[in-house]
Amino acid sequence: MVLSTYFYSSKLDEILSNESRDTNESIKIPGCVAFDLNDLPVPFRFRSNIGYKKFLERAKKFHLFDGFFVNSFVEFEEDAIKALKEVKKKPLVFPVGPIIQKVSNCDENGLKCLTWLEKQEPKSVLFVSFGSGGTLSQDQVNELAYGLELSGKKFLWILRLPNGVANATYFVGENEIDDDPLKFLPNGFLERTKEQGLVVPFWGPQIQVLEHSSTGGFLSHCGWNSVLESVVYGVPVIAWPLFAEQGMNATMLCDGVKVALRPKVNDGGLVERDEIVKVVKGLFDSEEGVEIRRRIECLKSVANDAIDELGSSTKALSEVVAIWNEI
Repeated sequence: MVLSTYFYSSKLDEILSNESRDTNESIKIPGCVAFDLNDLPVPFRFRSNIGYKKFLERAKKFHLFDGFFVNSFVEFEEDAIKALKEVKKKPLVFPVGPIIQKVSNCDENGLKCLTWLEKQEPKSVLFVSFGSGGTLSQDQVNELAYGLELSGKKFLWILRLPNGVANATYFVGENEIDDDPLKFLPNGFLERTKEQGLVVPFWGPQIQVLEHSSTGGFLSHCGWNSVLESVVYGVPVIAWPLFAEQGMNATMLCDGVKVALRPKVNDGGLVERDEIVKVVKGLFDSEEGVEIRRRIECLKSVANDAIDELGSSTKALSEVVAIWNEI
C-alpha cells in the first residue's frame, strides 16, 4: 500500500491542494482501503515543508525503475498489487514475502519474558510493544497502564522512557539513556498488577513472544515488520500507530483484512483508559474478537503457503529469475 502511495503521490498532491475539498473526506488510493488524512505519512500533513517537496521529487523517480521487490504477498494486498500491475507505465511489482526475522537474541530480559509466558494460559496474554523506536508521552503511559490494569487481562509490556516525540528512540539511542522506564509508571502499578502482568524495560524478544502459545493479542504500533510478524504467527492486533506509514498499515489491518481493532483518540491526541479497556476486552471477549481470530488464523495459513515451493511469492521470485536469464 505504501508503494501505491508513492506512485499516486502527484495525483494525491492535486487532491489535497484543492481548496474546495472536504477535509473530513477519506483519502482513496487505487487498490487501497480508504483512510483519513492523518493516517498518511507525515510529509503529506505538512505540504508547505521542504521535506514534502523532497518526498514528491523522490516519488517521481520510482517510475524510472524496472521493478520492485515488495515484502508482502498477493493474498494480503491483492487489490493494491493488482492496481499497480494494471497501470502499464509503472514498473513491475514482485511480492516475495512475508520475509521476517525468525530468531532474535535472547538476553536476561528476554529469558524473563519467556519464563513468565510459560506460566500463562494459552492465548491469554496481550503483548504490548511499540517497536524499536516508538515512544509514548508520560500522560499516555499513565493511561495505558491504567487501561491494562482495568481490563483485567494478562499483559506483557515492553516499556520505554516516555517522550513527547513518538519516534524519539531513533534520535536518542537507548545505550545513551541512564534511567529506568519502570520509574515512570503510576504509583503502585507494578505492585497491584504483579499477578496480572509483566513490564520489561526497553526490549523484549518479539519473535519468540508472538510465536508463544500463551500470546493471544498484540498491541502494536503497526510498523511493517511487526505487521508481517503478527500475520505469520496468527496473532490478532490492537492497532496503535505512532508515525511514518503506520496509520495506513493500521487502516489496512482494521478495514481491509479485518484482523485488528483500533482505539479511538480523544481531541487531545490521547487514548484514554476506558477506550483501552474497551478494545482489549473487545479483542479477547467479544464476538468481533472471535471473528478477528478466525480471520488471522486463515491469513496465517495463506502467509505460510505463499513462501512454499508452489506459493505465490515463490512464483514471483521465479518470474524475476526468468527475466534476468533472458537479459
